[in-house]
Amino acid sequence: MLEGGGDARPVLPAAHAGQVVRTGPWPRGAGGAKQTRLEVGDPTELSVHIGPISNERRPAEVSGIVDATVAVFDTEDEAWVALPGSLDAMGLPSIMSMADLATPMAVRVAATLNLAEHAGNGATADQLAADTGTAAPILRRLLDHLVTVGVFSLDDDRYRPTPLGAQLTDFKPLLDINRAGGRADLAFVDLLHTITTGASAYTHRYGREFWADLDAQPALRRSFDAQMAWRFTDHANQIAANFPWDRFTSVIDAGGGDGNLLCAILSAHPGVRGTVVDLAPTTAPALARFAAAGVSDRGSAVSGSFFDPLPAGADAYVLSDILHDWDDDHVRAILSRCRDAAGVAGAIVVIEPLLGHAGTAIDLFMLMCFGGRERTVDQLAALAAECGLTLRGTIPVSEGRTALEFSV
Repeated sequence: MLEGGGDARPVLPAAHAGQVVRTGPWPRGAGGAKQTRLEVGDPTELSVHIGPISNERRPAEVSGIVDATVAVFDTEDEAWVALPGSLDAMGLPSIMSMADLATPMAVRVAATLNLAEHAGNGATADQLAADTGTAAPILRRLLDHLVTVGVFSLDDDRYRPTPLGAQLTDFKPLLDINRAGGRADLAFVDLLHTITTGASAYTHRYGREFWADLDAQPALRRSFDAQMAWRFTDHANQIAANFPWDRFTSVIDAGGGDGNLLCAILSAHPGVRGTVVDLAPTTAPALARFAAAGVSDRGSAVSGSFFDPLPAGADAYVLSDILHDWDDDHVRAILSRCRDAAGVAGAIVVIEPLLGHAGTAIDLFMLMCFGGRERTVDQLAALAAECGLTLRGTIPVSEGRTALEFSV
């Protein structure tokens, strides 16, 4: 903690980067205003002029770098000055910026309320409040923060999304708090529970496991299937093109959702027939997808679970983005069901993001939400070996995903 006032020039060493600096007590100027100077390293100086109003934001000049904004928390005899703008400009990390929850939640609320779509080429806070069923004075405060962080711009009392803000629409399937992905992300606030107990933060927060939550709320299930289809739009076509599916005449996609991957495979390989096996709510959407793509004569869907016996006798059993959702015991159970169905003649094709290529954030999400994890090839091969399966080969099939082929 650094103190100084008047003509004093406290120095903020690099070790204090990202901290909130206390300065004061300060002599009062005209109108009760205060002035001080802070040095951030040498020769960079940050001059701050603080008025008598509490909890305000004032511009600050950072000599030799850029203009910055400091948050001022003014009390009777002292003030606390946060320096995020100056530290960011210097390329120094700020732990408080990393820990901020206001901006991530503001962005997610904006996506949930469809603010970018409603704003279009510009709308007032009153118009946006009417469109979203919110109160204008409260919504305006959210919008003003989104302006501060560059998601919206404000001209003549009209808010409009910036190019950054336009991404609210692009990424709505992941950001919308009322959809499966956004709802799951909120469980990160209970990450401490996972780290201290090893149990799912999602279950701790919502009272039931993620998959049970989808079963209990059909709208949530539909949003999850739509999210997976959205995320896999590019991956599905790449996987269909980059793996030799035409070696097989029949494919079972276990846990294949609404059939987005199998549909891409059937479309790219006319000699292949396939069936999606997943829970009952996905059957009708999968059949509709096959019909729309013109492959309904070769594509089918049946309700079932990869924890139960699977249809036997197919040439290949596909598990795409499945195993990382589960802990090792459940992975063994899934692989064993596929082994039993495939027999000695069939193949099991596991498609996963691999640890080291998948980011640490998604690995932490898998732990927090499901108790799952990203794995290496060796870790997956070891689990498969415990189920009597041998790794026959691996091949990159899309950006960030690898296919591993196993057989008895």
